[in-house]
Amino acid sequence: MSTPRTGAPHPPALLGPGSAAVPEPAPPADAVPSPRRPVPDPSEDSRPTPGSGQGPRPVAGPVRVARPDAGPAETLRTVAGHGRLPATDPARAPRPGVRPVAERRRGAGPVRPRRTGAGPVRTASAWLPTAPCSPRDCVESGRPWTGAIRAALRLAALLAVVVCGVALVPLIARLPDGSRRRWIRRWCLAVVHTAGVRTRITGAAPPAGGVLIVSDHVSWLDIPLLAAVRPARMVAKTEVRGWPVAGALAARGGTLFIDRDRLRALPGTVDEVAATLRGGSAVAAFPEGSTWCGRGRGRYRRALFQAALDAGVPVQPVRIRYLSGDGTASTAPAFVGEDSLLASLWRVVSARGLVAEVSVRPLLPAGAHRDRRSLAEAARGCTGDPGPPSGTHG
Repeated sequence: MSTPRTGAPHPPALLGPGSAAVPEPAPPADAVPSPRRPVPDPSEDSRPTPGSGQGPRPVAGPVRVARPDAGPAETLRTVAGHGRLPATDPARAPRPGVRPVAERRRGAGPVRPRRTGAGPVRTASAWLPTAPCSPRDCVESGRPWTGAIRAALRLAALLAVVVCGVALVPLIARLPDGSRRRWIRRWCLAVVHTAGVRTRITGAAPPAGGVLIVSDHVSWLDIPLLAAVRPARMVAKTEVRGWPVAGALAARGGTLFIDRDRLRALPGTVDEVAATLRGGSAVAAFPEGSTWCGRGRGRYRRALFQAALDAGVPVQPVRIRYLSGDGTASTAPAFVGEDSLLASLWRVVSARGLVAEVSVRPLLPAGAHRDRRSLAEAARGCTGDPGPPSGTHG
């Protein structure tokens, strides 16, 4: 007969006839009260359950037992390899029927904390460009808005123009270069105008030859506005490829997709952009790498400027501003943070008196700057306030 564990009650002994039960010795006065349930044997946790047909069960979470030298209210220590035991202090012991939050069931996975917000979990990257803007903090809500019926008509017209453009891409691609560029400019302006946005364009970009067109990034409207200045191949993140309608249009338009989550893929993208520029095509990009609301700016990333230096082509800065009917800056077109494309579309078509002001800045000729750092700073100074990015709004 095996000897019972210390602190556990003795099982009833099988006594022979005429035998007397041996009384259980009294515990010493300074002994720590035993837990309410026996401490499991580590070897028992790894045995398969009889008849289950399964292998060893995974070891559950830690066990908390009282230290022999601890008082009744002392913090419990953790013994790895077991479940949780109640405290010696009745006030700290879990109530009957109430399960501690941090406790894990035997054989269950780890307890994952519940997030308060919705949406997918995104892993932060040390080099991935980010902006502090969000729809709740940055997008204005006090401006006058148009009626719901007019906004719905604008949205329907916008979708019709986009679908027609996607359908006509194979036909427009067969036209001569001059005719094709004119049709693309007209179609891009039609996209902006059907959304209820008026345009003011000043200046002109080089009509031919390789050139890198750069601008601050505020809204999805920036893309057709830059194409209205000069049709070019856009540089966009790979997520755009999965957007409804817009993704198919971007892929057919020859967009150069960049995987921002893979730093090792960046040199290959730079080489691809440089080869496109050497071939005499224009490439449009947003060096900030993320959208801002317009009240703040990010610094220009220098990788794409290296492509312009490698190809020996000029850089064309373009400044885009969005104004309300009274001439003040508007953040209604901003497409920032966790904002959805549909929400941004509805906000734009619902705005009243929205104006897009496009200013083509002086050209930065090839060879004027020796390195990509100085070239990026010069381009940023042409598109707005050349002050350092603060990461906050002014």
